[in-house]
Amino acid sequence: MGEQPIFSARAHVFQIDPSTKRNWIPASKHAVTVSYFYDATRNVYRVISVGGTKAIINSTITPNMTFTKTSQKFGQWADSRANTVYGLGFASEQQLSQFAEKFQEVKEAARLAREKSQDKTELTHQSLHLGSQQMLPSPLIGINGPGDEKLFRSQSADTELTTEKERLKKMLSEGSVCEVQWEAEFFSLQDSNNKLVAALHEANANVEQWKKQLAAYQEETERLRQRVSELEARGTQEASSTVGAEETGRNVEDLEALLKAREQEIHTLKSQNPEARDLESERDVNLQKLQEAESRNLELERQLRHAEQMLEEVLTEREKMQSEVTKVGEQLDVKLFELSELRQGLAKLVENN
Repeated sequence: MGEQPIFSARAHVFQIDPSTKRNWIPASKHAVTVSYFYDATRNVYRVISVGGTKAIINSTITPNMTFTKTSQKFGQWADSRANTVYGLGFASEQQLSQFAEKFQEVKEAARLAREKSQDKTELTHQSLHLGSQQMLPSPLIGINGPGDEKLFRSQSADTELTTEKERLKKMLSEGSVCEVQWEAEFFSLQDSNNKLVAALHEANANVEQWKKQLAAYQEETERLRQRVSELEARGTQEASSTVGAEETGRNVEDLEALLKAREQEIHTLKSQNPEARDLESERDVNLQKLQEAESRNLELERQLRHAEQMLEEVLTEREKMQSEVTKVGEQLDVKLFELSELRQGLAKLVENN
């Protein structure tokens, strides 16, 4: 009948690096078919996978093997006869669970097959032993006759069978010890792998957090820059208002000088013109204008002081904002430097692993 497939699945196949015993080497470029086969002739179970023209997995299942799930989609087992460790990466957790359950079933079937084979071997040994005992009362036995030769051959066969049985037991025990050693080393590799994955996850989380903080700092810096631009625009407007107030003050001074000149002219005209009343009325009008100009001058001076006060406040706020922008820029530089060191550390960690 030959070998018959009993279960198949699609997975990426890996083998442990024989030099380092830590890194995985891909045995296939893409997912391949991995199948359980049963050989009815030899009563053995095997896991077989063919990639291209060669077999990338040819593992005979024994009762001492253990299939270990190291992640949600990855499982592995050690084969001491092939002197390697096989790893399978599945597309889903369900496929991994199905493969692991079938591995357990096949391992149990292999155990039953081994026990059945050992029972047959013991029955064969017992039948050979009984056959040798039944040969003793044969009429062929005689002194120096053919019966002595047959008795000697039966005892030699029993001795050879016992020696062969002891040798098989020794080989099985050595195989079990090797498998235990492989499993222990395998578990240590699994722990190292889990620790490395946890460290990478933590590093990725820290990188994401730093990215968020960097984006927040950038937004805050942009907001501060806009605020400084607005303050500068307001300061420019206040400065233009101050210039207007200074021009008004100069106009008032010119009016006062002109008024004094008019008063001088009025005084001169009084001494020269008998119509002093008209000149006095004109002087009164000019005095009223002067008072209005002085009132306007006081109002302009008040506006000027207010404008100067506002300008001083704007300049103070501007200096404060510039100080805050400088401080935020320094903090941003520190965070960027720390992020650069973290990336370099991650790159070294990935290279080392």
